[in-house]
Amino acid sequence: METTATTSEIVCSSCGGASKRFGRHRNGLQRFRCLSCNKTFTEEHKPAFRIENYLFTDQGRMAVKLLLEGCSVRSAERLTGLHRDAILRLLLAAGQRCELLMDRLIRDVPATEVQTDEIWGYIAKKEGHKRPDEYQDETVGDVWTWVAIERNTKMVLAFAVGRRTLDPRGSGKTGQ
Repeated sequence: METTATTSEIVCSSCGGASKRFGRHRNGLQRFRCLSCNKTFTEEHKPAFRIENYLFTDQGRMAVKLLLEGCSVRSAERLTGLHRDAILRLLLAAGQRCELLMDRLIRDVPATEVQTDEIWGYIAKKEGHKRPDEYQDETVGDVWTWVAIERNTKMVLAFAVGRRTLDPRGSGKTGQ
Protein backbone atom coordinates (compact mmCIF):
# COMPACT_ATOMS: atom_id res chain seq x y z
CA MET A 1 0.00 0.00 0.00
CA GLU A 2 2.42 2.62 -1.23
CA THR A 3 1.58 6.30 -1.22
CA THR A 4 3.31 9.03 -3.17
CA ALA A 5 3.11 11.83 -0.59
CA THR A 6 6.58 12.90 0.54
CA THR A 7 7.04 13.29 4.27
CA SER A 8 9.60 16.00 4.99
CA GLU A 9 9.70 15.40 8.77
CA ILE A 10 10.98 11.84 8.48
CA VAL A 11 14.52 11.53 7.13
CA CYS A 12 16.50 8.39 6.32
CA SER A 13 18.82 7.32 9.13
CA SER A 14 21.35 5.97 6.60
CA CYS A 15 21.71 8.84 4.12
CA GLY A 16 19.64 11.66 5.64
CA GLY A 17 17.49 11.97 2.52
CA ALA A 18 13.78 12.67 2.31
CA SER A 19 11.37 9.76 2.61
CA LYS A 20 7.82 8.85 1.69
CA ARG A 21 5.22 6.65 3.36
CA PHE A 22 5.46 3.01 2.42
CA GLY A 23 2.62 1.09 4.07
CA ARG A 24 2.55 -0.27 7.60
CA HIS A 25 4.63 -2.75 9.53
CA ARG A 26 2.89 -5.88 10.89
CA ASN A 27 2.89 -4.32 14.37
CA GLY A 28 0.96 -1.32 13.03
CA LEU A 29 3.78 1.24 12.85
CA GLN A 30 4.08 3.45 9.76
CA ARG A 31 6.79 2.36 7.29
CA PHE A 32 8.80 4.76 5.14
CA ARG A 33 11.05 4.40 2.08
CA CYS A 34 13.99 6.71 1.42
CA LEU A 35 13.76 8.49 -1.93
CA SER A 36 17.57 8.47 -2.33
CA CYS A 37 18.79 5.03 -1.21
CA ASN A 38 15.45 3.12 -1.32
CA LYS A 39 15.92 1.69 2.20
CA THR A 40 12.77 1.09 4.23
CA PHE A 41 12.37 1.82 7.92
CA THR A 42 9.59 2.29 10.45
CA GLU A 43 8.61 5.26 12.56
CA GLU A 44 10.09 5.49 16.04
CA HIS A 45 8.76 2.94 18.49
CA LYS A 46 6.99 4.18 21.57
CA PRO A 47 9.10 3.74 24.70
CA ALA A 48 8.46 0.62 26.72
CA PHE A 49 6.72 0.75 30.08
CA ARG A 50 8.93 2.73 32.44
CA ILE A 51 8.17 2.81 36.13
CA GLU A 52 9.87 6.20 36.47
CA ASN A 53 7.28 7.72 34.13
CA TYR A 54 4.39 6.44 36.25
CA LEU A 55 5.87 7.21 39.66
CA PHE A 56 5.81 10.93 38.96
CA THR A 57 2.35 11.16 37.43
CA ASP A 58 -0.80 11.97 39.37
CA GLN A 59 -2.24 8.55 38.54
CA GLY A 60 0.89 6.73 39.77
CA ARG A 61 1.06 8.68 43.01
CA MET A 62 -2.65 8.13 43.58
CA ALA A 63 -2.29 4.38 43.00
CA VAL A 64 0.49 4.12 45.59
CA LYS A 65 -1.51 6.23 48.07
CA LEU A 66 -4.56 4.03 47.60
CA LEU A 67 -2.52 0.89 48.22
CA LEU A 68 -1.02 2.46 51.36
CA GLU A 69 -4.54 3.21 52.60
CA GLY A 70 -5.48 -0.44 52.25
CA CYS A 71 -7.32 -0.44 48.93
CA SER A 72 -7.04 -3.51 46.76
CA VAL A 73 -5.09 -3.51 43.51
CA ARG A 74 -8.29 -3.86 41.52
CA SER A 75 -9.97 -0.93 43.26
CA ALA A 76 -6.84 1.16 42.65
CA GLU A 77 -7.10 0.06 39.00
CA ARG A 78 -10.69 1.27 38.78
CA LEU A 79 -10.00 4.59 40.51
CA THR A 80 -6.80 5.53 38.65
CA GLY A 81 -7.36 3.98 35.23
CA LEU A 82 -3.96 2.25 35.35
CA HIS A 83 -3.72 -1.46 34.51
CA ARG A 84 -3.30 -3.76 37.51
CA ASP A 85 0.05 -5.06 36.21
CA ALA A 86 1.31 -1.47 36.07
CA ILE A 87 0.10 -0.92 39.63
CA LEU A 88 1.91 -4.04 40.83
CA ARG A 89 5.11 -2.83 39.13
CA LEU A 90 4.66 0.53 40.83
CA LEU A 91 4.23 -1.18 44.18
CA LEU A 92 7.37 -3.24 43.64
CA ALA A 93 9.38 -0.17 42.61
CA ALA A 94 8.10 1.86 45.55
CA GLY A 95 8.97 -0.97 47.94
CA GLN A 96 12.49 -1.28 46.55
CA ARG A 97 13.02 2.46 46.88
CA CYS A 98 11.74 2.41 50.46
CA GLU A 99 14.11 -0.43 51.28
CA LEU A 100 17.07 1.46 49.82
CA LEU A 101 16.08 4.57 51.77
CA MET A 102 15.73 2.57 54.97
CA ASP A 103 19.13 0.90 54.48
CA ARG A 104 20.77 4.28 53.86
CA LEU A 105 19.16 6.42 56.56
CA ILE A 106 18.50 4.15 59.52
CA ARG A 107 21.91 3.79 61.14
CA ASP A 108 23.04 3.95 64.77
CA VAL A 109 19.58 4.75 66.14
CA PRO A 110 19.74 5.22 69.92
CA ALA A 111 16.98 2.81 70.84
CA THR A 112 16.36 2.20 74.51
CA GLU A 113 13.13 0.25 74.16
CA VAL A 114 12.47 -2.00 71.18
CA GLN A 115 9.23 -3.84 70.57
CA THR A 116 9.09 -6.86 68.30
CA ASP A 117 6.16 -8.36 66.54
CA GLU A 118 5.48 -11.12 64.07
CA ILE A 119 2.92 -11.04 61.30
CA TRP A 120 1.60 -14.19 59.67
CA GLY A 121 0.49 -14.38 56.06
CA TYR A 122 0.43 -16.86 53.22
CA ILE A 123 1.34 -17.01 49.57
CA ALA A 124 -1.17 -18.68 47.22
CA LYS A 125 -2.59 -20.96 49.95
CA LYS A 126 -2.29 -21.76 53.62
CA GLU A 127 0.24 -24.36 54.71
CA GLY A 128 -2.50 -26.78 55.78
CA HIS A 129 -4.14 -26.67 52.36
CA LYS A 130 -1.06 -27.72 50.38
CA ARG A 131 -1.33 -30.83 48.24
CA PRO A 132 1.22 -33.62 48.86
CA ASP A 133 3.21 -32.60 45.78
CA GLU A 134 3.45 -29.01 47.12
CA TYR A 135 4.93 -29.82 50.55
CA GLN A 136 8.50 -29.16 49.38
CA ASP A 137 7.57 -26.02 47.41
CA GLU A 138 8.95 -23.07 49.41
CA THR A 139 7.17 -20.48 47.23
CA VAL A 140 3.70 -21.57 48.43
CA GLY A 141 2.36 -21.55 51.96
CA ASP A 142 2.84 -19.68 55.23
CA VAL A 143 5.18 -16.71 55.44
CA TRP A 144 6.17 -14.68 58.47
CA THR A 145 7.32 -11.08 58.84
CA TRP A 146 9.24 -10.19 61.99
CA VAL A 147 9.48 -6.49 62.80
CA ALA A 148 11.56 -4.58 65.37
CA ILE A 149 10.04 -1.18 66.25
CA GLU A 150 11.50 1.54 68.46
CA ARG A 151 8.86 2.05 71.16
CA ASN A 152 8.82 5.85 71.46
CA THR A 153 9.21 6.95 67.83
CA LYS A 154 7.50 3.91 66.23
CA MET A 155 10.39 3.71 63.76
CA VAL A 156 10.87 0.33 62.11
CA LEU A 157 14.47 -0.57 62.91
CA ALA A 158 14.68 -3.95 61.23
CA PHE A 159 12.53 -6.58 59.59
CA ALA A 160 12.86 -10.12 58.35
CA VAL A 161 10.57 -12.00 56.00
CA GLY A 162 10.66 -15.76 55.66
CA ARG A 163 9.41 -19.11 56.79
CA ARG A 164 9.46 -20.50 60.31
CA THR A 165 12.36 -22.89 60.27
CA LEU A 166 14.85 -24.19 62.81
CA ASP A 167 17.64 -22.70 60.68
CA PRO A 168 18.65 -19.45 62.44
CA ARG A 169 19.80 -17.97 59.14
CA GLY A 170 16.32 -18.55 57.71
CA SER A 171 15.40 -17.91 54.12
CA GLY A 172 14.23 -14.34 54.50
CA LYS A 173 15.42 -10.87 53.60
CA THR A 174 16.62 -8.66 56.41
CA GLY A 175 16.38 -4.90 56.56
CA GLN A 176 18.82 -2.88 58.67
